[in-house]
Amino acid sequence: MEGYAESHDRRHIVLNADQLRIVFTLCKELLLSGIPSKLDEMLIEYNVTNQGSANKLRYKSYGSLLSLTLVSMLRDVLCYQKAMKADFVKQVSVFAKRIFYTSFTDSSVKPAQAGSSTPEPVKINFAELAAQNTSVSVQLVLWTMSDETDADTVLLHRIGEKLSGNYNLKYTLSQMPVITTCLEILGSLADKFPALANNVVTILREFLVLPSPILDRLNRHSEALKQQKASSQQSAALKTQPTEKQDKSFPSSAVVNKITDAFDQLRNIAMKNVCIALRSGLKVDKDCIQAFLSSLSNRLYTADDSDRESQLISTNAILTLGYIGVNLRYTQNRRTAECVLQIFQQRFCSPPSVLDSMIVAQLAEIVIAGCPAVYPEIMQMFTRVCVESSQAYHPPGNVQKYKSVASKIIVSFQMIAEKMQGDGDLMDFLIRLLELFVQLGLDVKQHSVKTSNALKATGSAGNLGVLIPIIAKLLERLPYIKEPKPRLHKLFRDFWFYASIMGFAKEDGLWPSEWYNGVCLIATRSPMLISREHLRSELLYTTAIKEDDVASTEVVELRLNIIHQLGHPQDVAPFVNRMNFNQCLYLLAVYKLETLRVVHSSDPRAYQCLFRYLEDSNIYNDKTNMWQCIRCITDEAFKKFLNKMSSKPQDSRIESDLVFHAHFLLVQFNSVHKKIRRVADKYLSGLVDRHPHLLWNGQVLKTMLDILQCLGQTLNSDPHKEAPSVQIPGTPFCLRIHDNLSNRQQTIQDYSERCAGVLREAMSWAPQSVRSILIEYLMEIESCVHLTSQTGLMPATGSVLSHAGYSNSPTNIQGKNITGASQFMVHFNIRSRYMGEIVGMKAAFQGNMDMLKQRLLENLSDAEDTNEPENLAQCLFRICALLTSLKPTASNSHRQLLHVICWAPVRNFTEANMETCVACWVWLLGARSDLTIEFIQEMAAAWQYTIDRRLGIFAADEEEVNPLMASDENVPEIKQPDVAAHRIWLKFLSERVEVSKYCSQAQVDIFCVIIHRSLSINVGRPVSQISRHVNALGTRAMLLSIGLSLLQSNTISSAACRCVLRERVYSTALDYFSVKPRFPLIKGQVLKEDIMVIIKFWQMTQAEKKYYKNTPKEAPLAFELDRIDSTSGPAAYSHSRAPSGWINTIPLTTSSSVANVSKRSAAVSSMYKTKDGQGAGATKDYMKRRNLILSLLSTEIERMSIWYNPLGSPELAIPGEELLTPWRNTQVTEKGYKEMVRTAWNISPVIAIMLPLRFHNSDALVKEVTRLVRLQPESVCHIPIAIQYLVTPHSLEADAPELSYMLNWSIVPPVVALSYFSRQYPPHPITAQYALRVLNAYSPDVLLFYIPQIVQALRYDTMGYVSEFIVSTARRSQLLTHQLLWNMKSNMYTDEDAQILDEAIGQKLGELIDVIISQLSGSARKFYEREFAFFDRITGVSAIIRPAPKGPERKKACLDALSKVKLIDGCYLPSNPESVVLEIDYASGTPMQSAAKAPYLAKFKVQHVGLAGLETLGTVTKLPAFTDESQQLWQGCIFKVGDDVRQDMLALQIMELFQHVFKLADIDVYLAPYRVVATAPGCGVIECVPDSKSRDQIGRQTDIGMYEYFRQMYGDELSTEFQTIKDRHNGNIMLNSKGHLIHIDFGFLFESSPGGNLGFEPDFKLTDEMVLIMGGRVDAEPFQWFRELCVQAYLACRPYREAIVSLVTLMLDTGFPCFRGHTIKLLRQRFFPSASEKEAAQHMDKIVIDCCKNWRAKAYDLIQYYQNEIPY
Repeated sequence: MEGYAESHDRRHIVLNADQLRIVFTLCKELLLSGIPSKLDEMLIEYNVTNQGSANKLRYKSYGSLLSLTLVSMLRDVLCYQKAMKADFVKQVSVFAKRIFYTSFTDSSVKPAQAGSSTPEPVKINFAELAAQNTSVSVQLVLWTMSDETDADTVLLHRIGEKLSGNYNLKYTLSQMPVITTCLEILGSLADKFPALANNVVTILREFLVLPSPILDRLNRHSEALKQQKASSQQSAALKTQPTEKQDKSFPSSAVVNKITDAFDQLRNIAMKNVCIALRSGLKVDKDCIQAFLSSLSNRLYTADDSDRESQLISTNAILTLGYIGVNLRYTQNRRTAECVLQIFQQRFCSPPSVLDSMIVAQLAEIVIAGCPAVYPEIMQMFTRVCVESSQAYHPPGNVQKYKSVASKIIVSFQMIAEKMQGDGDLMDFLIRLLELFVQLGLDVKQHSVKTSNALKATGSAGNLGVLIPIIAKLLERLPYIKEPKPRLHKLFRDFWFYASIMGFAKEDGLWPSEWYNGVCLIATRSPMLISREHLRSELLYTTAIKEDDVASTEVVELRLNIIHQLGHPQDVAPFVNRMNFNQCLYLLAVYKLETLRVVHSSDPRAYQCLFRYLEDSNIYNDKTNMWQCIRCITDEAFKKFLNKMSSKPQDSRIESDLVFHAHFLLVQFNSVHKKIRRVADKYLSGLVDRHPHLLWNGQVLKTMLDILQCLGQTLNSDPHKEAPSVQIPGTPFCLRIHDNLSNRQQTIQDYSERCAGVLREAMSWAPQSVRSILIEYLMEIESCVHLTSQTGLMPATGSVLSHAGYSNSPTNIQGKNITGASQFMVHFNIRSRYMGEIVGMKAAFQGNMDMLKQRLLENLSDAEDTNEPENLAQCLFRICALLTSLKPTASNSHRQLLHVICWAPVRNFTEANMETCVACWVWLLGARSDLTIEFIQEMAAAWQYTIDRRLGIFAADEEEVNPLMASDENVPEIKQPDVAAHRIWLKFLSERVEVSKYCSQAQVDIFCVIIHRSLSINVGRPVSQISRHVNALGTRAMLLSIGLSLLQSNTISSAACRCVLRERVYSTALDYFSVKPRFPLIKGQVLKEDIMVIIKFWQMTQAEKKYYKNTPKEAPLAFELDRIDSTSGPAAYSHSRAPSGWINTIPLTTSSSVANVSKRSAAVSSMYKTKDGQGAGATKDYMKRRNLILSLLSTEIERMSIWYNPLGSPELAIPGEELLTPWRNTQVTEKGYKEMVRTAWNISPVIAIMLPLRFHNSDALVKEVTRLVRLQPESVCHIPIAIQYLVTPHSLEADAPELSYMLNWSIVPPVVALSYFSRQYPPHPITAQYALRVLNAYSPDVLLFYIPQIVQALRYDTMGYVSEFIVSTARRSQLLTHQLLWNMKSNMYTDEDAQILDEAIGQKLGELIDVIISQLSGSARKFYEREFAFFDRITGVSAIIRPAPKGPERKKACLDALSKVKLIDGCYLPSNPESVVLEIDYASGTPMQSAAKAPYLAKFKVQHVGLAGLETLGTVTKLPAFTDESQQLWQGCIFKVGDDVRQDMLALQIMELFQHVFKLADIDVYLAPYRVVATAPGCGVIECVPDSKSRDQIGRQTDIGMYEYFRQMYGDELSTEFQTIKDRHNGNIMLNSKGHLIHIDFGFLFESSPGGNLGFEPDFKLTDEMVLIMGGRVDAEPFQWFRELCVQAYLACRPYREAIVSLVTLMLDTGFPCFRGHTIKLLRQRFFPSASEKEAAQHMDKIVIDCCKNWRAKAYDLIQYYQNEIPY
């Protein structure tokens, strides 16, 4: 029968009140009417009558079963009812009590009496039925009871009497169900009535520790029977044949187990219900557990160990305490387990007894259960016992207190290791065991030093060995520890030190085999013994075994042992003999660990750990030749590995493992470490020698070639970026690549030779198999590489072809023959594959071509919708294969397929799709030349579609944010056209044009129209038909080259057509130069190819002169242009047109006559006529435009070439660039420059305006542009940059009439507008009005950057325009208002103490401050008052702490003052107006070092909300809840009082401008322009550079150089992680966690320098340690990259030199120390303004070289060291 608790989980029926009464009445009548006893009488009579008959009933009693069933049903039905009437509950209660009294009385009847009323042979188990009836009836009584008194009287009293009864053994066993039920009921009773819990606990306590006669009797009989059984077994062992009498007296195991089980069952149930009762008792008495534990503790001490009953009492008390400690461990705030532990600790070994082992077992159970509160203390107790019980701990003759329980603790450790749950707990236990192991090892070592008794020392070492199986078990359960924490790593290292030196890792030693097996298991799970920092220091200072404790003879013996283990290597033995003890011990430990790991680990990756040692930078760079010794260890381990693999049966699993190992060694062969490559080569040879079949294993050969392919692909990656890690296909390995190109090339060359050797050897063994594998590899290449990216495929294909018998030429990765071979194989495989597929599809469709075609078109449509490149390429290749397989017919059935192939690229205009389409086109034209014309028609229409939809090169240029107009809300971003697809398309067109020129005039005519419609006649329009972005110049030049190719051939017979085409080519070429010049964003090979294309176009343009002879006398240019433009549009290329004509357009011939010529035609035609009416004028005009194009292209090629090759390296020289040298060397006269400007102006004034930006060294050119702008200002007023030629100091002084055009001029950057209020220009009302209009056009977030300049502009505001602007713009933004107020306050006075008013603007600023504050109202006024009050209190801390003495007193004063600053919602830091302050770190207040001032540092938690967000928050009184924690950070700031920070503001302002410039130029240069804001005279706030240390701090804290610091932080030079103004001493050079150098503190700038402006320092600081980090040599690749970046950054900043000059000019009158009269002149000179890009690059590179290791920088650091104690 199931218990009460279990019945709740079953499904039940809920009855209403009437139904319940009916059920209850029926049950009551059935049970109380005597029907059950009548049924029993009838059953007995029937069974007696039918004795021996087959009709005998199965059951022996119906009445008892019926009673049990009815009461159980009643209980289950009633227990789920709610809100029943009291009278009904009372009736049930009376009935339940009656049943209970009857059943409880019946269960007390002894078995003999109960059986006497039953005639034989029928036997009914009345005791069991009675117990079940009792259980159910008691549960029913419990349900009906609501009164504690009634429960105490009815149940508790009777159960107590039952449990305290004194019964004989037989009766006790028969009453087990009743007794267990009584114990369970006690728990349920306490749970329902907490007030009775104390009584219940008392009954159970007396039952357990009085003890109850029941438990006492069971215990006595159990112990007696066990002793009798043991004696009998001993007697039986003495005699071979036991007697019959002995057999009868021998107690059976079943009897012993039954009594023991009954005893354990009752005790366990009692302890469980004690916990239930105590938990319930806490509701009424919070000290009930403590009281119960105290009573148990008393019983524990009052029991007498010599008495058996007392022994039972102590045992039960200990077990109960342990049970409570486990089950009630979370009660009383987890204090219960602590109390239990205290009781155990008091009793433990006081004095030693058999109970100590039980206490240890119970504590182990508490640990297993998981008790964080007591776990550490228990483990400390166990550890102390183990240590103090060891033989090494006690001197001979002393009594060892814990000796008797040490073995039990070891058993407990084993149990904990097997049963503890949770990886975290297991890991902590492992650490404690390892610590114990090491501690015991230390004791053993100390004992061995003190005594010469070797046997004693050996016995002491055995205390360590018993822990080994436990540690092994833990590691077996834990996941593999890949990256252990430093503490755990050290413990493992010490473990292996002791295991190695004490012989535990030796198989045939004197220790038990179990220990050796444990060591083997530990080896398979141990982390590697690789040092975390410096290996030699770790071995010297952090190991458990110190060299001082070791005799010299032991060191010699250890060295000899190592040399013997390593096989007496001649090259390594001298190194070993020079090593100290710890180094030798480390070698031995590594040897033992890794050889055992290799031999016993089932993980195939086990031997890969060997290479981790070889790759470790600490071992690799160790100066004691540790790497060579480790390499020797790996050799031995690899030999064992080979033996292990050879001994295994050769099956598929072993084959898979061997392939896996071969893959790994192939990857390691290409390691960045040369010595590791040699090791991998050696091991690979050894593996192949043992298993030669790997030579012709397909997976091995494929991976070998895949690696070669991956290496080839890395040649295209930028070596200046982070070195990539390439995933090797089909393997789990990544290949780490060198970070420089030369090493990559050398690696691939070496590996190519190795691959060739492998293939030669393989061919000698199994030529046919190898050849088959190589052919299969070639067939799979198509799916592995891009169609046009063959760099990686070249070496792989070359190796395959040369060794598969298809090439007799040697493999050469640099050779073009391999490139052609790789491309050939790719396309060959593609065509073979898809032609085969089409053949199969034709067969599947049974020749139904329409269905097949429809299916392929549907698949293509689906692929285009999903935009999956691979699927799209497959569909296109299948269609192309089908089209090429069709036979030429007169029908147009192929037209739809042809249309789809031609239009596929424009539907998904990407580079990958274009590659696929071009491959299809080449295939199609090669296989179906009869479709060439139709194909070109369709392709021309698709090309026109890209023009109409403005795709690729025809896309409109997106406007980028000008760095001079940037803000935090409007950050500069790179926006460039995607021309990759058009670049591929134009390569195809260029080839087709060259082919068609000699074979088909019809094709030429189509290509002419394509070029006509691609090129526009317009020059300098706001929107160009072709992108003017520099990244599109190469593609534009490619298109123009096609046009010139057609012009310079004899294929265009019409002179008019040639004139039109030439006009378009020249116009499109010149149109590119109508924008500002900029440097390209593309890099590497793509940039080189673009430059080469531009050079080719330049050469073709230069050759144009000889083709002018065919220029017509009267060129009908405008008419032809009008005709061609009128036919432009998509309709001209409609694919639905009848195929009768090649294209629907007007033929470009001269046979057409025109009656009327438009005005445009007449004007243009007249330009080509001279006085004699001939065409010499046209030729002259062409020559002018040609020369202009050549000059502009020459400068552009130079600019792009310098960007590609900043240092002018000969190996990076562009082929063909030398052809431009004569042109560049030609001296241009002043007249020539003027003529150039006029020509450009006549074509488009925009080009003329941009000429001075491209030709830097001509004053005549600037003067001519200035003259033309003043003559025709209306032509260029839409060009912002043109205003510099209209507005000059001279024109303003002369009050030139053309200045009035300024009022309608387009907007210039704010700094240009502000420059009109500076020394650069005399004041003028027109410039003032224009400047005001410009400034008002910008948003407040842009103007925030120019706050210092806006305030300084007041000095030259003679007409009040700037004052008016400041007042009006303050109304637009509260944040702008605050920044203006702070800056104006800081500029009112010329001194730091606010005593000397600035005569020029001091009074004016004060008046403006009052006006601005007075116009604040409402929420704006509250925001102002709140923010300024908050910041004044923050700044005031500096003034408060200034009188305090430096040191701890000032620190305390700072913390006290800061703690009084209360944060107000909605405030922000002046240096960070994009974030609101959420919290102040009051513990962060730190006074800074200063001679006479008191700056201090504090940290604030800020939430980034943006300028607009902060404006909004400024109007609210309570901040909202911020949930996005990613936008929160702790911002440190330094607050200065009495220190002018305005000069720092200027320096950082320029740096921030540079940062924007570098971002737009895509230069990988790091700048960190932290914020500095001056808030009052001599006051300001400075942001701290996060996560950084100064070079000074590094020197003081570590006493190492920057190079060593880099290696310590990021690894050696080959690691992935290891990969700059005046007054640059080491105190103001910061180094952040990512390795960036950050300059701070710009007290010396421009003309000021330390030492009284001696100018002693170099241009910038580049010390020996900085150079050492970058390779240590000027020609090192990292330093070369540094030089390149310096040059590129310098070139990128030069176009903004005038803006920077204006920024500085506006600040000249501030009186900064850095301004000494020649600032602007010297500043301009630094930009080398008259130099070309090439000359500027050489100038900057020379500066870098001169600063490299400059002795003056080192001397300056030395001075700083002696003066200020700043390390260097």
